[in-house]
Amino acid sequence: MARSATTRGRQETKAAEKKVAKTGKPAGGARGGITAPVTPSAELAEIVGTADLSRSEVVSKVWDYIKKHDLQDAKDRRQINADDRLQKVFGKKSASMFEMNKHLSAHLTAAKG
Repeated sequence: MARSATTRGRQETKAAEKKVAKTGKPAGGARGGITAPVTPSAELAEIVGTADLSRSEVVSKVWDYIKKHDLQDAKDRRQINADDRLQKVFGKKSASMFEMNKHLSAHLTAAKG
């Protein structure tokens, strides 16, 4: 017979607590990958601020900056025409929205926490 969601949740919580007690390490969770906190470089901090943010928040703030300063190419909206600040991050005058994350990754380091 299938377990209810509530029963399964209680059992999984109990198993996680048991594992934490046994290993002494904190339980894993959804704080990895795109949600893990990262520290922006000085160049990127001019756009997103100096606080540690998740990668998704960094990308969101960069897009806010791009839209606020009207940096998308008028004919091809996938192209981003970098201003002086973004050019420091991209390393060139123009980048496609698809390569933007590659350039951002070079300016992010894992937050020490």
